[in-house]
Amino acid sequence: MSALPFAFLSPWLLAGLIVLPALYFLLRMVPPRPRSVHFPPLRLLLDIRSEESAARTPWWLILLRLGMAALIILALAAPILNPAPPVAPGSGPVALLVETGWASAPDWPQRVEAIESEIIRAETAGRPVALLDLGGGPSDLSITTPAGAREVLRTLAPRPDTSRPADHLDRITAFVREHAATEIVWFTSGLEARGGRAFAEGLAGIGNDSRVAVRVPARTTRALAGADNTPDALTVRVLRGESAAGESGSVRAFDLRGRPLGDTVFTFPDGDLQTTARFELPLELRNDIARLELADGRSAGGVQMLDERWRRRAVGLISGATADTAQPLLSPVYYLSRALEPFADVRNAAGGSASESVSTFVEDGVSVIAMADVGTLTPDAHDRLLAWVDNGGMLIRFAGSRLAAAEEDDLVPVRLRRGGRVLGGALAWSTPQGLGAFPPGSPFAGLPVAEEIKVNRQVLAEPSPDLAERTWAVLSDGTPLVTHRRQGTGTLVLFHVTADTVWSNLPISGVFVDMLRRTVALSGDAGTADATAEAGETAPATLAPTRTLDGTGAFRAPPPYAKPVPATGLPVADRDHPPGIYGPPDGFVAVNALEADAALARLDLDGLGVEVRSYVAAEPEPLAPWLMTAAFLALLADTILVLLLSGRMPRLRRAGATAALLAGAFLFHPVPGHAQEDKEMGAALTTRLAYVVTGDAEIDRISKAGLEGLTFELAARTAFEPGEPVGIDPARDELAFFPVIYWPVSESATTPPAETLARVDAYMKRGGSIIFDTRDAPFASTAGAANGALRRILAGLDVPELQQITPEHVLTKSFYLMSGFPGRFNEGPLWVEAQPTAEEQESGEADLVSSGDGVSPILITSNDLAGAWAADDQGRPLLPTVPSDPRQRELAYRAGINIVMYALTGNYKADQVHLPALLERLGQ
Repeated sequence: MSALPFAFLSPWLLAGLIVLPALYFLLRMVPPRPRSVHFPPLRLLLDIRSEESAARTPWWLILLRLGMAALIILALAAPILNPAPPVAPGSGPVALLVETGWASAPDWPQRVEAIESEIIRAETAGRPVALLDLGGGPSDLSITTPAGAREVLRTLAPRPDTSRPADHLDRITAFVREHAATEIVWFTSGLEARGGRAFAEGLAGIGNDSRVAVRVPARTTRALAGADNTPDALTVRVLRGESAAGESGSVRAFDLRGRPLGDTVFTFPDGDLQTTARFELPLELRNDIARLELADGRSAGGVQMLDERWRRRAVGLISGATADTAQPLLSPVYYLSRALEPFADVRNAAGGSASESVSTFVEDGVSVIAMADVGTLTPDAHDRLLAWVDNGGMLIRFAGSRLAAAEEDDLVPVRLRRGGRVLGGALAWSTPQGLGAFPPGSPFAGLPVAEEIKVNRQVLAEPSPDLAERTWAVLSDGTPLVTHRRQGTGTLVLFHVTADTVWSNLPISGVFVDMLRRTVALSGDAGTADATAEAGETAPATLAPTRTLDGTGAFRAPPPYAKPVPATGLPVADRDHPPGIYGPPDGFVAVNALEADAALARLDLDGLGVEVRSYVAAEPEPLAPWLMTAAFLALLADTILVLLLSGRMPRLRRAGATAALLAGAFLFHPVPGHAQEDKEMGAALTTRLAYVVTGDAEIDRISKAGLEGLTFELAARTAFEPGEPVGIDPARDELAFFPVIYWPVSESATTPPAETLARVDAYMKRGGSIIFDTRDAPFASTAGAANGALRRILAGLDVPELQQITPEHVLTKSFYLMSGFPGRFNEGPLWVEAQPTAEEQESGEADLVSSGDGVSPILITSNDLAGAWAADDQGRPLLPTVPSDPRQRELAYRAGINIVMYALTGNYKADQVHLPALLERLGQ
């Protein structure tokens, strides 16, 4: 029985209200108040017949008692505030359509709860369920049981791409035509993307007695797009889908190692759908930014990856023109500056000769030097420039009369003919030549060929067998326009026309800006041998995924369906190309979830006739305890009033008794959650260790005694004084208060629910450490050991790559110098998160994902650590070690202390500053 937002779980008990009229007549009569009369000659009255008359009960007392009875009846009917809406009557299936795109990540737990509630409602009504993932490829809907739907739901997770619900409309329509009276519930992200409105219209008109409901979030997710490294700051657009009131948030910047470089605040004005976040940092720091992400509401759309295309290079410009002719608006440097300023830090030569400018720029360490019509350099400047290119620099040269007249020059990528090719000359064409198609292997591939570009003159390249491989752009007759050559670890690039409009109109075209942008993007930092990626002849056509983002914006190993992306162009994520990093760490390409010019819009469901509900509804609240409390207060009031009317309550004690009774009434009403709050408050105020309560009394007893013993040793041997250890339930208790959690695993351990595993996974990702102890080292290789239960638990967690602890690991020296980590047993290894190899650290591949201060989130052992730590009140061990060796128990305590200190302090002991002290302790 329901009347929104109110319902009764036992409405039949409301029939008790019909007895209230009868109670009214019963309560009207009350015995008369007794009176005492002092009259000595009672003998005269013995034979007198007395007459008695009933007095009426006061109307306000009758109303009080009737109200008390009504409150009790209402409480027994189990009223609920904000009840869940019932399933529509019918026997057809309930089809649950779930969007799993990146926009569902921020409130995914609420969506799972909403889906669970729909499954429960269908189960209550005895209706079958069909669950479809709208984020995957088109697939058929199939009917299953509610239990089967829950299993499918546990496998779902937010995807890094955008859902395409319209791709599934045909199969959904076929399912509804086959099953009449289907109730469709669409769990959408609330964003208009990939045909969301068309999909909603298709569902609304699907027919066959179907009923459509749409669950939408109260607020759509926020996203980032269109990062731009301007001369003053690095900017990124922040997007939202609804024209809401003004709001603020923050964006954080990280480098390739995951280290924070800064954060900035953005503000949405009232009604605006987008705003801009600015990082006003020095150019060097801005160039180090590799990842931008929203601080709140993490998702793949809220992450903006940056690669070399967003790096703002320092470009030094040198012109061969003399001071007499180099007018500001006619100088080649002017055209180059205007073309380079949108994406590079342009530095003009401060007067002097070209040779002096070369020396200045080389000393400043610029990434690119562009020379416009420079023919000859001094030998010293030539040698310095050649060494700079060999060491990773990029030299971009533009032709002109001086270059055409120069003698042999080894700072050009190809051999040039003396003179040049002029319109109407001996080596000439009769009409100006246009721009030809860019070769497939060129970095300019994919750029539009502007027909309005005309070339009147150029310097010609001598034919050679490798000329085609060194050519990046050609004219319509096939002659090279842009050539390049690798020189050491750097690059030489030559535009065979001038940087001004004397020989062609290329410098005033938009294609010229794009050509320079892609050329400069291939440059690296001079001085690093691997900074400049191979271009042209050795550049790969495609780049394989290295690390990709999941729906929440966290790095993961590439999924099996991820395909390589083209090495050129600006790839955008889709179903086959999830956002992330593609290619090697020293030359990767960043693929983002949203295009640079993307915009978000809220899904419009007006006029479709579908039921729209929010994901997060008010929690159902039982009202019976409050009604019973009110009835008890009414009873107390009735008792007091009767005592007052009968004269049995002394006047001096009335006030005190009334106060005591009212205090008891308030104590009668229990407030749930106090014990839980006290437990969490104690954990928050005092650092303490925790163990997972398994339900096995013996295991829990040993775990508690073991952590108590370790706590005592920590307080005695270190400056850390932890509080008493506590047993926790990962499904209910807050885990963030405990730096280390001990989890004993037995053969009979059951797999926790997905919600519990999600809480455990979040705890480990936020810096917590869990010790999984199977306690079966002597039998670890036998069938039926606790390893099977541990595998089932770990199957639901995002466990990093593991390795057996090595002597170099910081855990072996966090407090004591340890070579092993024994417990009751000394046979099992300790497994921790795998450390990157020296090669990975050197190449930078290990820096793509960072861990919390180097602490392993998971430790796995089978040596029964708690069994070795456990002691009674007298300090006597509860369990023997195997083999029986007092030294082994001491090493077990040291192992526990090392683990706790490692979890609390991180990997600071790996710093080289500690090396002398460690060598001294080792006696070396």
